[in-house]
Amino acid sequence: MAIKKFAVACYDDEAVLFPAIDKVRNSGYKLHDVYTPFPVHGLDHAMGLKETDLHIAGFIYGITGTSTAVGFMSWIFTKDWPINFGGKPHFSLPAFIPITFELTVLFAAVGMVLTFCYLNQIMPGVKKHVFHPRQTDDTFVVAIELSEHTSEAEVLAFLKSTGANETNVQVAESEWWYGRFDKKEAYELS
Repeated sequence: MAIKKFAVACYDDEAVLFPAIDKVRNSGYKLHDVYTPFPVHGLDHAMGLKETDLHIAGFIYGITGTSTAVGFMSWIFTKDWPINFGGKPHFSLPAFIPITFELTVLFAAVGMVLTFCYLNQIMPGVKKHVFHPRQTDDTFVVAIELSEHTSEAEVLAFLKSTGANETNVQVAESEWWYGRFDKKEAYELS
């Protein structure tokens, strides 16, 4: 298990959070994540995150559902069990449309939910490290990953200068399969 250290800063207001994130990114520190009690518009852009590719995955899942439905129904009605329904042809595409639509929506919806859970690592059994007990209550929390070449005191002083009302360093053991945290041990440095 790899041990990682994080400098954690807490902010009370999003007006202070945005300039702090800007300063952290411009200073070259590795921003691990930002935890907020409510969705903050523009935070992903401020953190430098790219737009999600979830819509592309949804399109691929939808096409998979469409081709599965059309392929399976055409195989059933032309090869496996060809029955003449009132003189219709065996491959009657207009009759396939309702089931094709339903399977397209089913594949896209279920696939996007599973992909979302995988990308955000919120599947059952994955334990996330909680950097601050009030990170989902009323506090904005910024976590910076520390390397062996980074001075903890220097980073904490930098975070205090950005307007943080509380700073500390936390140590966590990361699991190899997701790179997230299973056991936690935190200690206060300031």
